[in-house]
This record gives sequence, C-alpha cells and structure tokens, in this order.
Amino acid sequence: MNDALLNVLRSVDTPTVCNAIEAAQGKRGFNNFTKATMVASAPEEKSVVGYALTAKIAATSAPKEPAESVKERRMAYYKYMAEGQRPSVAVIEDCDFPNCVGAFWGEINTTVHKGFGVSGVVTNGVVRDLGDLPTGFPVIAGSIGPSHAFVHVREFGKPVYVFGLAVEEGDLVHADRHGALVIPSLVIPSLQHAIEKLIATERLVLDPASKPNFDFEAFAKAWAAFEAART
Repeated sequence: MNDALLNVLRSVDTPTVCNAIEAAQGKRGFNNFTKATMVASAPEEKSVVGYALTAKIAATSAPKEPAESVKERRMAYYKYMAEGQRPSVAVIEDCDFPNCVGAFWGEINTTVHKGFGVSGVVTNGVVRDLGDLPTGFPVIAGSIGPSHAFVHVREFGKPVYVFGLAVEEGDLVHADRHGALVIPSLVIPSLQHAIEKLIATERLVLDPASKPNFDFEAFAKAWAAFEAART
C-alpha cells in the first residue's frame, strides 16, 4: 500500500470502501466485513487503516496460570504491538463474547498503543474511559462498560474473529463507526482508482438531487447518467 492509497483510504468511510471493492471486483457480494452494530469511541475521527496486529483476550475470570507467565505473555504482547508492521490496526477478539465484561481498552492502553504507533482498534470486546481516550486513536468496539474485570491476553499473532469478520495478522483493515472490513489483496492495486471513480459517479445523482426544484424528470436524467457511468 503506497502513501497515496493510504491517504485516500483515511479520507473515506468504510461503506465507500465496501462499494469500491465490489466495483474493483466487478461484481456484488463482497462479504468480508463485520456484521453487527458496533460502538465508536470517537465517531468524528477519520477512518482507521492499517495492517492487522491480532490478539485474543478474556476477562470473566482470572487466568489459572502462574502470575509470572501471565505477565510474561502480556509484555510479549506489548512488544509485538510496538514492533509490528506499520501502519497498523489492533484487531482484538474477546473470547468472552457475547458476554464480554472486561474493558481492555481504556485511557492507559489506548494511550500506550497510540504511542507505539498503532492507528486504532477493532474489537468485539469492551471500551471504557470515554472522554479520556487520546484523540487520533479510534476504538471500534462491541460494547461500553465500566470495569476491566480480570482482563488478560491469551494469545497474539493468530487469526481472530470479530462479529463475523475473520482477520489474520497482516490483513489490510479499514474501519470506522460503521464497522470494519478486510481489503482483498487482489484489489489493492486498483482500489484508489475505484474509490475516486465511485465518488465521481455518485456526484451524478447527489449534485442534481441537492439543487432546488429537483423533480422526477431531473432524477431520471441523473439516474441514467449514473447507471451509464457504472457500466
């Protein structure tokens, strides 16, 4: 992914990318996206874009391993996040789902991960400390809650599953308040053009529809131009 594509992806929402992927593939039916309503810690933030750094957590009960083993794995997790491919997105599966109770993502962890250079988070788990999270680090989560409970890292660098979206380490992820998706590697070379063409094509309807005295005749003309541009 080059800088030009990265900037374009950050400037558009996830539904636009979803449509552009289908345009690049030349067919409807793209399905590699989250399939549930998610919570955005900062809906006004730009989209999160980056290569997936993955992990699994749990919080309902305390880990049964020795405390030293738990600490060692957590520090290895932080090293993994600090040294991972950039730009990156943390994609975290909460193994307690659908009964997630412990927020791994609060003021401290978001600030630490942002400091490492991670762009944001996608998780089916819990976020807290709303209002105290750092700017420029969106958390797209499954729920909001007050406690960290017994939250701990179980593993990292392995495939995860978040609201119907399967993500592997290194997958290119795009996320915003609508949810998240994984961009197929085959469309990456043509995706910027597909996004730019999609936006221009949509203006063929949006611009006339926003003008005074817009009526069915104007709509029919605009829609004909819209359909012609899509073929």
